[in-house]
Amino acid sequence: MNNQIDVVIIGRNEAKHLARCIASVRASNGVQLGSIIYVDSDSADDSCAIATRAGCRLVSLQSGRMSAARARNAGFSLSDAGYVMFLDGDTVLHPDFLAQASQAMQGSVAVVWGHRRELAPHSSWYIRMLDMDWIYAPGETAFCGGDALFRRSALLQSGGFCAELIAGEEPELCARIRAGGGTILHADIPMTLHDLGIHSFAAYWKRAIRAGHAYAEVSGLCRRQGRELWRHEVQKNYLRALQLPLLLAAAVASCLQPHALLMLILLLAMPVRAVLRCRYKSGSVWIRAQYILHSYLQLMAIAAGQSRFYLMQRCGVRSRLIEYRSGGDHENRI
Repeated sequence: MNNQIDVVIIGRNEAKHLARCIASVRASNGVQLGSIIYVDSDSADDSCAIATRAGCRLVSLQSGRMSAARARNAGFSLSDAGYVMFLDGDTVLHPDFLAQASQAMQGSVAVVWGHRRELAPHSSWYIRMLDMDWIYAPGETAFCGGDALFRRSALLQSGGFCAELIAGEEPELCARIRAGGGTILHADIPMTLHDLGIHSFAAYWKRAIRAGHAYAEVSGLCRRQGRELWRHEVQKNYLRALQLPLLLAAAVASCLQPHALLMLILLLAMPVRAVLRCRYKSGSVWIRAQYILHSYLQLMAIAAGQSRFYLMQRCGVRSRLIEYRSGGDHENRI
């Protein structure tokens, strides 16, 4: 088998991060590195020039519906290596990940991903909480994120990413890979550092809206194809989104009516249990309590994102790329 690894980097207005990302790929240890392919999604900055100067193969998408799925497919189509590593342009690849991940490609393993963490987790409360979202237990998983090493044969067999999707493309692809007998492995090794760059509530909320859109769109696509993915999660997201408003309403009611105190106590049991159950996220009870608050806020935005998708679908409006970072600091994701 061809043991070379091609790396596909996708980006949109990534001039701030791209040179660093490319340099981190070239610093990889112990692997046969093939092509570095940069796929640009209609950037307004000099991302393409940076990639060209760094010796990357360049694909420039300048028209049509932009999405991470479309960009990844465009890069993958140029690869002829045995493995393909996908990266977002705002990441820094760990120098040992490719070697360790390719060694883990044993048996039915078709995808290997490692630990992605934030580059500057203490630069804002939002990034600190979202950094904790990246913490997953190692082992076999249902899907990976945007950074992952794929067997090229698994990508060919599955047909690649679904270009129809503007979010949630990785879980949908992984579901097809698993249906074909492949395994998704979360290895207990460092993979990438990510520069999320969220410093406002508006960007934080918009990112979660994007996640809700992904749940709804992927669930609907799979249902139309006779497959099941995220249908129950979509329903649960609506129910879970009510937890924080109910808790606040119960707190107000308990101040006005003493008999409502029991309802407040019962509702408080849910976040308390959640704080206890996420000990693997942090050793600090205070940090875990903040993380649960973040989770409730995210669920409210996710439910809003789902509703937004269904409303647009009902109105016959096709969703476009949603960028949650402003100015020249965009990420090529919904």
